[in-house]
Amino acid sequence: MMKDSCQVASVEETWRVARGFATRLSPGDVVCLEGGLGAGKTTFTQALAAALGATGRVASPTFCIVREHPVPAAPEASPRRPSMLVHMDLYRLDGEDDVVAIGWDDYLARGAVIAVEWPERAGTLIPPDAWRVSIKIGKGDEERTIEISRALPDAR
Repeated sequence: MMKDSCQVASVEETWRVARGFATRLSPGDVVCLEGGLGAGKTTFTQALAAALGATGRVASPTFCIVREHPVPAAPEASPRRPSMLVHMDLYRLDGEDDVVAIGWDDYLARGAVIAVEWPERAGTLIPPDAWRVSIKIGKGDEERTIEISRALPDAR
């Protein structure tokens, strides 16, 4: 298990952490966003989108469930560059069948990075090596603890 933890005291610092994390992402990665209401999951996703070069305004997908943010191909694009960032809020869904119905498999097949809020609603669709980003509210208005972890595959 790989785990990083840091304390941030501003939105700008949250963006810095998210931009650094974005360099670790590859097409097909799943990022499970965990944290209470107002913790900063959408703020973190906005910074991911910017770092990946995604286009369009990044807003919470609470009511629309899924928001797609295409990543334009760049001449120097590497095979590690995702085709898009997909931001999902699964709170209103009832389980894996609903998640599949909104295009889960298609997004992964198209080389997207999926940032998902309420990941437990996706059940076994969440791969064992998914990234986990836990954001906890601190004492000050913008203070947060951000923990980023990933279960690494067995090296057998």
